[in-house]
Amino acid sequence: MNVLGTVDLLHLFGDATRVRLVALLARQELTVAELTSVTQLPQSRVSTHLGKLREADVLRDRREGTSTFYQLNEQGMPEDARHLWQLMTTRLEDTVLESDMKRCEAVLRARKGSGSWPEAVAGEMERHYSPGRTWEATARAFMGLLSLGDVLDVGAGDGTIAQMIAPRARSYVALDASEKLVAAARSRLSGLDSVEARHGDAHALPFADGSFDQVLLLNVLTCAEHPAKVVAEAARVLRRGGTVAVVTLDAHDQAPFTAGYGHLHAGFRPATLRRHLERAGLAVRQCEVTSRERRTPHFAVVTAFATKPKVEGRT
Repeated sequence: MNVLGTVDLLHLFGDATRVRLVALLARQELTVAELTSVTQLPQSRVSTHLGKLREADVLRDRREGTSTFYQLNEQGMPEDARHLWQLMTTRLEDTVLESDMKRCEAVLRARKGSGSWPEAVAGEMERHYSPGRTWEATARAFMGLLSLGDVLDVGAGDGTIAQMIAPRARSYVALDASEKLVAAARSRLSGLDSVEARHGDAHALPFADGSFDQVLLLNVLTCAEHPAKVVAEAARVLRRGGTVAVVTLDAHDQAPFTAGYGHLHAGFRPATLRRHLERAGLAVRQCEVTSRERRTPHFAVVTAFATKPKVEGRT
């Protein structure tokens, strides 16, 4: 084998995920869903690595109904790849691989027991894709249970969220500082009643005190020059008994990355966000990290809900 071929082969087996997949498939034929359950990795990542291994003829696949099964290509694997893999197997001893094998046994027991996909991923269902079962589909289902009053969506962008929520509100104002985004929102929301897309500054909201029942600050505080002022303005235009909903990033060390998305602040710790809300005269019902992204660099998301007391000075 020439130098380039050797480098390509070493690169192929130089990825820990690909080594884990080959080790599993050398013992047992498995589907993508089963491999995702065993490795506890996102399905997209597993599928990408399976594709690379199949292109190199290290794996073979076959269709059975709606499922695709993968297995080590013992007969058709290139000789050099076979020799390298055989050398690796004599030296592979790793706790991650051992854990994979144990989870694989559990997945195979579930397969023999019922052949049910939900049972195969029981306890980890949120990590796996299945047709039609997405977060957007679930969110839209819950939207039908909402009954909102007069809503202000600060930093509404092009109206994507407004399009989902507005039909469940008495009135809805989608406000943004970008004229271009406001124009896009007007186009998107043109068929909805009692909805207005409006240009405005989150630091100086163009509304009278107590104008709204709900104020949304969704992924806007990291882009605001003065986040505390934005929170104070949200509290000002909120009616007593109304709620502010906040979604933002937790504090992180990836400022150079998020700056490309217009972020001026590297997130907010829950304690910091709670302080902003309380100083604005709001009673905080929840303020905590509610999720963490699976994709590197694994940003964490803080969700907060705070209410304006019905009687000033009381919660």
